[in-house]
Amino acid sequence: MTDLNLSEAEKRYIVDGVKLGIRIDGRERLDYRNLEIETGLVSTANGSARVRLARTDILVTVKMEMEPPRPDQPTNGNLYFFVNCSANAAPEFEGRGGDDLATSLSGMLERVYSSPQTLDTSKLVVVPGKFVKALYVDIEILECEGNLFDAVSLGVKAALSSTRMPKIYITGEDGGEIEYSVSDNPADVDHLDVSNAPILITHLRVSENLTVVDPTPEEECCGPVRVVVGVTPRGTITATQQFGAGTFAPQTLAACLKSAKELGQRIHTVLSEKLWQEEHIKDRRIKGFLQN
Repeated sequence: MTDLNLSEAEKRYIVDGVKLGIRIDGRERLDYRNLEIETGLVSTANGSARVRLARTDILVTVKMEMEPPRPDQPTNGNLYFFVNCSANAAPEFEGRGGDDLATSLSGMLERVYSSPQTLDTSKLVVVPGKFVKALYVDIEILECEGNLFDAVSLGVKAALSSTRMPKIYITGEDGGEIEYSVSDNPADVDHLDVSNAPILITHLRVSENLTVVDPTPEEECCGPVRVVVGVTPRGTITATQQFGAGTFAPQTLAACLKSAKELGQRIHTVLSEKLWQEEHIKDRRIKGFLQN
């Protein structure tokens, strides 16, 4: 994912530091960097959030449309994820690099949000089999300084939490066609219940049995393989996926899953509290909460 062309000596220095319990930026293995989240930034969207994890910078917008349901899911609304990895965000996004990463990110989000236990899309149905609300989640990678999966998942949950959908009212039927109206009252809206929506926790393997979370670009150069884990606030693992060339020893993978579950629960708890504060106290900026 990252192409910094580090020398072998530089890589050894980074890995040796992890073995000694000191990363190049002073963190321990399971520490995150400073994180900031803002919501409600895009007035033309139904929901939005901007995430800054160190210099990784991501903008997520959610827009609602009315459309027919999917043929295989007539009693569920539609949820789509689109990721744009601009070449301006990182040199490695040029050519196919950005497209491949965008496919991996959107695919992982679709997997962790596919369960009705994480987001009940039946609440998006207006007329079963006829009309549903479709949510288009657009993710723009503005700048990349590592750990996109975790940052994107936090941005998606925050944006969905801030989403306000105008209420839809069925007004009648004309010639077999159902007619509806969309409320233009800003207070007449529906909210999404994202209380059990997952986030992603990434563990990067930097040596045979050592992993780190929230890797920097330099650390990503040293780690050939990572495992990304979807975790709900209750600690349920909804999906796991390995990226990169290499394998995890069984005991290392088990430790990663245990750590992801514990970290995910802790981050969810604090994120939910901060999003509640933002909604009720109107404090739009959330700073450094992972260091609390």
